[in-house]
Amino acid sequence: MHPEFWHERWSHNRIGFHRDAPLPLLLKHWPALDLAPDTRVFVPLCGKSLDMVWLAERGHRVLGVELSELAVRQFFEERGLAPAVHETDAGVHFTAGAYELIVGDAFALDAAVLADCAAVYDRAALIALPPELRRTYAATAWHRLPTGCRGLLVTLEYPQAEKAGPPFAVAADEVHALFDRDWRIDAIEVRDILADEPGFVADGVTALSTAVYRLVRRG
Repeated sequence: MHPEFWHERWSHNRIGFHRDAPLPLLLKHWPALDLAPDTRVFVPLCGKSLDMVWLAERGHRVLGVELSELAVRQFFEERGLAPAVHETDAGVHFTAGAYELIVGDAFALDAAVLADCAAVYDRAALIALPPELRRTYAATAWHRLPTGCRGLLVTLEYPQAEKAGPPFAVAADEVHALFDRDWRIDAIEVRDILADEPGFVADGVTALSTAVYRLVRRG
């Protein structure tokens, strides 16, 4: 997806991907990463996700990156926070409390920006990208995370021919093809969710599952 696609979605409030509560799978599986409370968590393509609020409430520090400045400003406004703003080569940084959100390109973040991120949480980034950009994403943002970083990755699986993304289907074999070189990967849950997603049913999708992976960055 080109940046203009996402800017248009946010400017016209076409954000059906935004949830009004933290993802239950995050609440269920995050403890399995066994992270210290003050761990810094990288959240790529973060939007204004309430998952970040849940992470901060657990004591984590959140580093998000998002193309849409509107989404970032809305996140802080909805929290009643007035962020400090400064600009670096990575983008425009909005910082308040436990949150630092960068308006910028996740693919362009260098290892220095991500150096103290001991965790990564991806619910909506990988599945937002078409195949060629998924390869770039894995080879840039994820590849630059430090040794020992622990991740929680949530994907969708469905017959891609039955629906145009985003969100895109990302099968288990593709997850391994993208991340096996740098990460140890464990699939920890696969759940049929078609009955809970009437929009997919209306589009003619015949099967839909969500999958959750736990990852650890190799040295």
